[in-house]
Amino acid sequence: MKRRDLFRMGGLAALGAAGAACGSGAGTGAAGTTALQFMYWGSTFEKAAIEKMLRAFEQKNPDIKVKPVFTPDEYDVKLNSLVAGGRTPDLGYVPMSMSFRLAEQGNLVNLFPYLQKYPQLAGYLPDAYLWYGKDKLHGVSTANEIELLWYSRSAIAAAGISPPPAVAASAWSWDQLVENAYKLTVDQNGRHPDEPGFDPGQVRQFGVSISLTYAAAWYGFLRSNGADFADETGRRCLLDTPEAVQVFQNLQDLIYKHRVAPGPGQLAATGDDVPGTNILLKTKRVAMVVDGHWALLDMNESKVDYGIGVLPKYGEPFTTSQVAGASSVFAGTRHVEEAVELFAFHIDPRYVDLYRQGLWMPQEKKYYEDQAAIDSWTKNDAHPPEFRTAVVDYGRDHGVPDLRNRVKNLSAISSDVLTPALQELESGKRPAAEILKAVTPKITGMLQGWQHTQEP
Repeated sequence: MKRRDLFRMGGLAALGAAGAACGSGAGTGAAGTTALQFMYWGSTFEKAAIEKMLRAFEQKNPDIKVKPVFTPDEYDVKLNSLVAGGRTPDLGYVPMSMSFRLAEQGNLVNLFPYLQKYPQLAGYLPDAYLWYGKDKLHGVSTANEIELLWYSRSAIAAAGISPPPAVAASAWSWDQLVENAYKLTVDQNGRHPDEPGFDPGQVRQFGVSISLTYAAAWYGFLRSNGADFADETGRRCLLDTPEAVQVFQNLQDLIYKHRVAPGPGQLAATGDDVPGTNILLKTKRVAMVVDGHWALLDMNESKVDYGIGVLPKYGEPFTTSQVAGASSVFAGTRHVEEAVELFAFHIDPRYVDLYRQGLWMPQEKKYYEDQAAIDSWTKNDAHPPEFRTAVVDYGRDHGVPDLRNRVKNLSAISSDVLTPALQELESGKRPAAEILKAVTPKITGMLQGWQHTQEP
């Protein structure tokens, strides 16, 4: 699965065959050792890092053995099957679209009583906690991620423009983004969209790419323009307000008015398969892409000549702070204390390479505030010089929480109403105002309020 797909509001998809190896609470192993099962998804690189972490846990806890249950495809249906059969693992990843439902059904351990025992869990960023009621904590985000403006350094240099700012206070305005995207967009004959003879059907390099159907890509813009998805009660949709309409019309205009961004299908390699941001920048198919921090790992692995900038702003700069899926302990475990011990261990940057390698960002506040802690995961070749201001400071001071862990019933809202509307907007068939005016009452009818939040 593509990393972005794991963050989409609808969660993971479709049916699979594996998962039968899981059983509720693995019991006791040889020589009196406790046996746990840890279920997770991810890339080959993530698999290796998780298995290394589990071996480190076993070395620190020789009386506990952990069986990794790697499930890279069709995770949600496999997990649903295990829940229905009473054969869940002891702990592991839970798709965000499922986690609140499983918690409310009593399938996940309430971790609130363990926050005092494990101080690092009590020191997380506020958006990391997944509450399903007062003093009811069903999990935390495995990692933090924010949206950034990635760019090709060579494409920027060839266009003779300054790189996107890496400091929030200096962020481009939306008009500056458009102006520079014109200079970065060229057709096969070297013409720009504002020059006579430009051929929009033969674009060699697009200036920018921003997804209209991926909420995390546009939610920061929405908040920056003084808009929001819903009102303070979480029961009235606000996507038809002038501020929200302006944001979505501007995104649509990048494609159809300015012709500096690709439309649906224009980047597809085969069918609907769109290359990753690392490939788009390396091949100069696109000069700038709004994408998540997790792209850093692929950038380095692909040896892309890339840079990182903050997102353009309307008013106050904002970026979406996303949760990388939930991590939880399943209520069926027969070893709650040991499972919680591993739970606290598995998201500790001291034991997991994925933070230093660029896939994940930590959740503990100290990794954004204490210089020694910041250096422990960023002071290496995997993180470019601008990372401190463009990611650490930006995420800490300007991150707004993703809709997926805030809006109740969002999975159904997205699949039934919101995503089809955004796809129509992306098609350019109707202006943003018409589409949003029609869809907003439907979303309001499905809203059930914001998820509970509290101090840990």
